[in-house]
Amino acid sequence: MIDASSLDDRRAYRRRVIAAVSIGNALEWFDFIAYGFLAVTMAKLFFPTSDPFTSLLLTFAAFGIPFLVRPLGAVVVGAYADRRGRKAALVLTVTLMMIGTLTMAVTPTYASIGPWAALAVVIARVLQSFSVGGEYGAATALLIEQNPEQRGFLASWQYTSQAMTTVLATGFAIGLNNALTAAELEAWGWRIPFVFGLLLGPVAWYIRRQLSETEAFAAIRPVQTPIRDVLTTYKSRLTLCVGVIVVSSITVYMILFMPTFAIKQLGLSPSVAYLGGLLSGIVGITLIPLVGWLSDRHGRAIPPLGASIAILLLIYPMFAWMVAVPSLSTLLIVQGVLAALNAINLGCLGGLLSDLFPTRVLSSGLSLGNALTQTIFGGFAPFISVWLIQFTGNPLSPSFYLMFGAAVSIVALIKVSR
Repeated sequence: MIDASSLDDRRAYRRRVIAAVSIGNALEWFDFIAYGFLAVTMAKLFFPTSDPFTSLLLTFAAFGIPFLVRPLGAVVVGAYADRRGRKAALVLTVTLMMIGTLTMAVTPTYASIGPWAALAVVIARVLQSFSVGGEYGAATALLIEQNPEQRGFLASWQYTSQAMTTVLATGFAIGLNNALTAAELEAWGWRIPFVFGLLLGPVAWYIRRQLSETEAFAAIRPVQTPIRDVLTTYKSRLTLCVGVIVVSSITVYMILFMPTFAIKQLGLSPSVAYLGGLLSGIVGITLIPLVGWLSDRHGRAIPPLGASIAILLLIYPMFAWMVAVPSLSTLLIVQGVLAALNAINLGCLGGLLSDLFPTRVLSSGLSLGNALTQTIFGGFAPFISVWLIQFTGNPLSPSFYLMFGAAVSIVALIKVSR
């Protein structure tokens, strides 16, 4: 067992903590991102109908419905982290995620077992969502409690690792679409990302098992009802937490939706459409930790406020430009700008939100606030985007939803910055 207090170089131990969280996050998020990027293929294999739109809508419904379980995961696992410790909770979440990933990797398609295939996919994703619901708060708490004076930089690795996963999942999507025929991709190629994600599980489990509990958690007397405390004593802060996260939540899943938008609305090929997601991930990896580092020195509320205002003002013109000029260069510029603005939000987010809750309810507050936001606003963003396009007949309509999210976060950030 690694004891941080016995290490001469505490920075080396913090790097191990960052690695433990990052690799676990990679597993937690890889399946979600891979599923979103492979939505068109998954629609054919697990939710076939005579209407391609209905099939795609069902696919994104299966993506969004498990988000309803996230608050339950936040309540159970988030409270477990505040009662038993951050390490115990993170070992639990990675174990649950491995089970869900294994189910995704081996489930037969609709052609083999009929509707049971769709049910298995939904069950796997429900289990993954339960795990992710508690992962966020426990992982963020573990990171910031290594050194509260660097909480912005340390917490930023929660999101930087997700950006790394985006690059990895996008790379798989591009590689599979270039290397395999459509028939090969549908026959077996779609399973490759999920099998790879499964391989990350034992590594993350082992590394997390070697960590020590944080000194901040060890120094307090754990409360037995952390969720109740959050919902009573800190309910106004929980509301602010949700409001602050809204814009980044919708933006993340809007970026995930972009390849489908590029294929269906812009007429781009799948291999080209995925390049925008690859760029988004690279921008995130580069900017998020830098912004987190800067937030420890210059404050955390004003940069995301400016980024949210920029999203509110720019997203509709950018969508209009993509539709008017449906090219790879247009897609890359739009996704690059959106990713940069979102990186400003995410780089400040972990440190900003962790200031809202004390140590004894930190994991519960962060997990519940994030889970509620993802459930209400983020997880159904692809579904809502597809529905808005079909309902309005306007390919620009997904931008309205992101504008709404930006407006909500602007109000919350103004209140937080006072």
